[in-house]
Amino acid sequence: MKGSLLGPSFSNREIEEFLAGKGAPYRRMDEEALFDVVTDELAAGKIIGWVQGRMEFGPRSLGCRSIIGDPRNPKMQSVMNLKIKYRESFRPFAPSVLREKVSDYFTLDTDSPYMLLVAPVVEKRRTYLTDEQQSLWGIDLLNIPKSDIPAVTHVDYSARVQTVHQDTNPRYYRLIKTFEEKTGCAVLVNTSFNVRGEPIVCIPEDAYRCFMRSEIDILVLENCVLYKAEQKPLEGDTDWRTEFELD
Repeated sequence: MKGSLLGPSFSNREIEEFLAGKGAPYRRMDEEALFDVVTDELAAGKIIGWVQGRMEFGPRSLGCRSIIGDPRNPKMQSVMNLKIKYRESFRPFAPSVLREKVSDYFTLDTDSPYMLLVAPVVEKRRTYLTDEQQSLWGIDLLNIPKSDIPAVTHVDYSARVQTVHQDTNPRYYRLIKTFEEKTGCAVLVNTSFNVRGEPIVCIPEDAYRCFMRSEIDILVLENCVLYKAEQKPLEGDTDWRTEFELD
């Protein structure tokens, strides 16, 4: 199988018609501006809902219906868990890494396009604990950065890796590549675009609703970029946290 992008996709025209119907402010950007702006926002610590192309089939978001962030940010894991996913702060997130750079970050040198293989972070990137830190327990221990990509490094230095390939997901690949050119980091945090208990978003309406109901900073629907600070509250919204049974 060459990727798992078997779901629906939506054109910029369809997305703009939806956003106009919602009265949602947005900016449509050309390709160069899109990747430039999004990577700048990632490097600035923003959390982004990223919807591109056909939806992934299966249990993992692989860069087409994803929430993404900067893995170098030591606060990214807890912020994503508590303010976006609405779950325990210690839950780990997965790294998306350029396939040709995977061995620079993890003890892995094979394809893992479906985020199914677990590998340790390489020794040179680890941050080892002091004697005082080793005496900590629970959340206190978890909150100490374990590597130079702390948002995707679990307490045991492991990570569930997704390798990103230019031939199967060129836009997500380009995003990470642009981020690397600006920051020197060829990795992004990647988690499924949903909150705890909900299915992964599929259509633009799903993504917009999740964006508005969570603390995601920016929503990118193909070439249309929405900033949370510019949006109006949803009208007549229900107590959405009771809509789905928690996992």
